[in-house]
Amino acid sequence: MARAKFDVIIFGASSFVGAILTRYIAAQYGYDKDLKWAIAGRSERKLQQVRGTLVEALGAQAGDVDILLADANNPEALAELCSRTRVIVSTVGPYALFGEPLVKACVDAGIDYCDLTGEPQWIKRMLDKYESKAKETGARIVHCCGFDSIPSDMGVWHMQQLAKEKFGYPLNKIEMRVKAAKGGMSGGTVASMIQLTKEVMANPSIKKELANPYSMCPPDHGFRVKQPNVTRATFDKASGSWSMPFIMAAINTRVVHRTNALLDKAYGERFEYDEAMLTGRGSKGKRMAKMMTFGLGAFLVGAALKPTRAILEKFVLPKPGQGPSKKEQETGYFDIRFYGYADGNKEVVLKTKVTGDKDPGYGFTGKMLGEAAVCLAKDYHNNGKKRWAKGGIWTPGSIFGEVFVQRLKENANMGFEDLTEEKQAVTDMEDAKLEAQS
Repeated sequence: MARAKFDVIIFGASSFVGAILTRYIAAQYGYDKDLKWAIAGRSERKLQQVRGTLVEALGAQAGDVDILLADANNPEALAELCSRTRVIVSTVGPYALFGEPLVKACVDAGIDYCDLTGEPQWIKRMLDKYESKAKETGARIVHCCGFDSIPSDMGVWHMQQLAKEKFGYPLNKIEMRVKAAKGGMSGGTVASMIQLTKEVMANPSIKKELANPYSMCPPDHGFRVKQPNVTRATFDKASGSWSMPFIMAAINTRVVHRTNALLDKAYGERFEYDEAMLTGRGSKGKRMAKMMTFGLGAFLVGAALKPTRAILEKFVLPKPGQGPSKKEQETGYFDIRFYGYADGNKEVVLKTKVTGDKDPGYGFTGKMLGEAAVCLAKDYHNNGKKRWAKGGIWTPGSIFGEVFVQRLKENANMGFEDLTEEKQAVTDMEDAKLEAQS
């Protein structure tokens, strides 16, 4: 096969996230320099508009950005895209409705692919249908390269590397807590959530699958530990704060467990992991946890019932193509904490945080997804020949290592920090105060 013209093709570049991703790639990597890239989708008019917005980053050169036309349901056009690139990054969702043909095309062509899906039922279908073929062709498929699930998956990976350096062994339990986050919701995310709800209501077996924390692990994973799961307002001992269920835990926890399995149980056979969102301390935090848990439950019930779902879709929820404003994206952020426990120890032995400086689901997802695509295209290729990871369906934490973390730090301003010493300093200060008082 002739050498591909492009390193990366952004498929769905005119979607809400696709446009953000395209602007990030343009600003970070320029055009026709070290990274060769193009934009693709079904509407030439919309892609022309996206290209027009790149002038600020690229100047007049924006007019040279290649536009490639392909419909998500046209196998021949998708195969043509695959013949022209090393990597395709897709933002065309809901993936359960539109994502499979492109995954199949990439697997058949033996090229790499990444996306930002958070749809566990669809990922399970892709695993069942295409993983064996991907291993044969060498295609490396990496789902969940957005806010779900890079902060969770790479955050756990980062903490386990620290544990091995400090203790010589991995932690057997990690708790992830969203300390703070500010951002909006797009119509694409809502459409994915509604699609999952519709599938669950139409096929009750999916509900059983979603209740299995190891549903995305290989069939021979061998994990038997009953996983913790925050389902109500709960006092969180490690943070000293009240907490509530985190809606993205359903996908993030499964990705982390699949990472453990694909890394030959590097976190251990009895590894435990759960996620929650912190609501604050004291009676105010408790009230907030209870109110928000009730509100989340009411929303999920409303989405499950056809009449209320129709009302939500028509009058309340954002439509596909809608999302947070540029100002909301720029002023958004997230601060996620990880608490690690060693085997047999009920006290926290490691504490880390992962942070981002933009709206988590959109402004910062564009950064993470972009760096995942570039990592596949540049860091793990050598003259067009793949090295290191073999073909298959991977998770971010199982395929990307320290080089990816460094990319996120240096290019995306994503923070990965060890707070253990800070925690110990605070503890020592509190002990000194108690001693002085006595």
